[in-house]
Amino acid sequence: MRRAIVTGGCSGLGAACVDRLRTDGEEVAIFDVTAGADYVVDVTDPTAVDAAVADFGRVDILINSAGIVGPRKPLWEVSLSEWQRTLDVNVNGLFLVTKAVVPGMVDRGWGRIISLASIAGKEGNPDLSAYSATKAAVIGLTKSLGKELAKTGVTANAVAPAAIDTPMNTASSDMLAEFTSLIPMGRPGRAEEVAALVSWLASDECSFSTGAVYDISGGRATY
Repeated sequence: MRRAIVTGGCSGLGAACVDRLRTDGEEVAIFDVTAGADYVVDVTDPTAVDAAVADFGRVDILINSAGIVGPRKPLWEVSLSEWQRTLDVNVNGLFLVTKAVVPGMVDRGWGRIISLASIAGKEGNPDLSAYSATKAAVIGLTKSLGKELAKTGVTANAVAPAAIDTPMNTASSDMLAEFTSLIPMGRPGRAEEVAALVSWLASDECSFSTGAVYDISGGRATY
């Protein structure tokens, strides 16, 4: 049995990944700000992150799923605090948790890091400049990290979903409808479909892929 951390694991894609990994037989700890998580921790707080990782112990698999949509408005109307908050959660939080678990993975010679990016990080979504920028950062970070770890037995890959039917997206039904209209399959993805891809990326079978970005977009992806 391998041991996994899923950030943002109380809802949406994170919760689907938790369910799938537990079905796969892994021991999973949820890191989330929501009450009921195994570790109630803000991923933007380095002291809290380090303490939670140390308490959990060995980490073989990390799923970076914690994230926020951020402001939905034109770039010139975004406040610095809105911009900074989106960056803090979606990029700095991912950096802090990843930084905390990588040394142990390298020492043991095996690890899987899967980060949830977005098709917005490739194409950019209008009125979501902060979100799109952070997801592009996740993609760039993953490509660099994959190369840094390439000879260690630890892989780092990202998943770039298009619109997925999750609470974060259905909270704005007009936004979900808008982005679903861009998907050639004509429907949003399901969280369990993303979790199935994450499951493979977290497995021994995924042994010759690192620094890669896997689209799961119903045909929306253009490159």
